[in-house]
Amino acid sequence: MMFPTRIEIIPSEGIADRVSAHVPLTTTLTVTCLPHHGIERTMRTAVQLSLLGYSVVPHLAARSLHDRSQLTGILRDCNVAGISEVFVIGGDRKQPAGPYGSALPLLEDIAQYTGGMMRAGIAGYPEGHPSVGPVDLLDALLAKQHVASHVVTQMCFSAPKVLDYVALLRREGVQLPVWAGVAGNVPRTKLVSLATQTGVGSSLKFLSRKGPLARKLLSGDRYSPQNLVDGLGSQPGKIAGIHLYSFNNLDAVPNEVGPASSPTALQPALIRGAARDN
Repeated sequence: MMFPTRIEIIPSEGIADRVSAHVPLTTTLTVTCLPHHGIERTMRTAVQLSLLGYSVVPHLAARSLHDRSQLTGILRDCNVAGISEVFVIGGDRKQPAGPYGSALPLLEDIAQYTGGMMRAGIAGYPEGHPSVGPVDLLDALLAKQHVASHVVTQMCFSAPKVLDYVALLRREGVQLPVWAGVAGNVPRTKLVSLATQTGVGSSLKFLSRKGPLARKLLSGDRYSPQNLVDGLGSQPGKIAGIHLYSFNNLDAVPNEVGPASSPTALQPALIRGAARDN
């Protein structure tokens, strides 16, 4: 099964040049918002990429916003640059920098200030959250879905976990489309480190128990997401698309169609057509 695919990038120095060299213009890009970078760098990169012709989704971390005037400035910049979608998270700051302690009030202000015209994605956690209980996570999704357009899951390595999570959301009344967060073609040691930091270790353990599957996925020096994507396609209609965490490893984003077994191929035709499908 073929999925629409978006690629997440980190707004590091020179990333716009690297993106334009390796990623087709038809690909939708999302730009992270890290605490030590700040929203300013996210927006600067997002606007730059949008002006180059990409469809871009900047991440906005609620606890990193200093005040509502900063938000109106961001929305003004989005409007000028032709950016019509954002991804809203609470953020990792322990203390809010301004009035937003969580994603919900920020989502509500975005909806109010844009007349509901700005699409907004929200985060989902198939394997839970290190500091929020499962009931609270579900309640938060239910509370946010009236001002959100879709859910993007944290990075996960187990197709059954993601599919079970979507089934749970549907049973509990969350009807938003779900994009599966999938790690791109990255060095295995980096991936294990990142997975441990972000609390998705249990699906890595799932891989390690699977014998031949684990050897296929984690063999060599790099992780390939192709088998995970194939597993997600086993239940058509459950997943809206793939949110590919690239970790700025853009050399592995293919420009030509290659065999599915290629370590750098993640349904490459899909990556090229992502912007046309969503």
